[in-house]
Amino acid sequence: MTTRIESRFAALAKSRRAALVTFVMAGDPGYEASLAIVKALPGAGADLIELGMPFTDPMADGPAIQAAGLRALKSGQTLVKTLQLVSDFRKSDDATPIVLMGYYNPIYVHGVEKFLIEAKAAGVDGLIVVDLPPEEDEELCLPALKAGLNFVRLATPTTDDARLPAVLANTSGFVYYVSITGITGAAAPNADVVGPAVARIKRHTHLPVAVGFGVRDAETAGAIAGRADGVVVGTALVEAIRKSLVDGRAGPGTTEAVAKLVGELSRGVAGATR
Repeated sequence: MTTRIESRFAALAKSRRAALVTFVMAGDPGYEASLAIVKALPGAGADLIELGMPFTDPMADGPAIQAAGLRALKSGQTLVKTLQLVSDFRKSDDATPIVLMGYYNPIYVHGVEKFLIEAKAAGVDGLIVVDLPPEEDEELCLPALKAGLNFVRLATPTTDDARLPAVLANTSGFVYYVSITGITGAAAPNADVVGPAVARIKRHTHLPVAVGFGVRDAETAGAIAGRADGVVVGTALVEAIRKSLVDGRAGPGTTEAVAKLVGELSRGVAGATR
């Protein structure tokens, strides 16, 4: 059975357009505000949504996304509430793919089998679990695939040709190429370097390759979109949320601030020559 992720990338490929993949943290800055933001993303131009699962020890995240996770946890966000947020989103949108992104510990504590059943029922399409290497595929990756969820794997500039086959073995949906070594939001990617890197990955897989880490504006998004199947933007969006807050809570322009930036990014992606 084809997943929403696979269908969306296939449709975009026919249109010769890259996907805009947007990341926001579930529950940031509060449940209702977060739901409003997520609901606004598709209309603003997001093709896929990555939804962060807040965790107390986000080792791969930069300061902005760490802060977003802390805001979410402070507001009372849990894994159960994150699944509920997806379920609430699905009441008005049954087409936009949603990928949960985060760390294994909350899933393990919740119970893998229970989590997968509930995630599928809520309308989750895929998972990105950054601290589970291919050697641990039996923990979550293989059960997720069996449950009908895509399992998206990260590849980095240090993932060489010897390592790539292991990374890609059970990957599905798309490959997330981390264009910069380090934490999220650390620097801007160089499109001239990204192009050959994406081509190298594509020699090993037929899956779409989406590029993230450090994309902040329409110009950069467009440059990357000309060389990849998708562009992932996260830090810039969570920073737009942070800057819109009033006394730590969603302000009157919070949703609009995120939607405005997504619109600009979407236009940059759509204008790319592929």
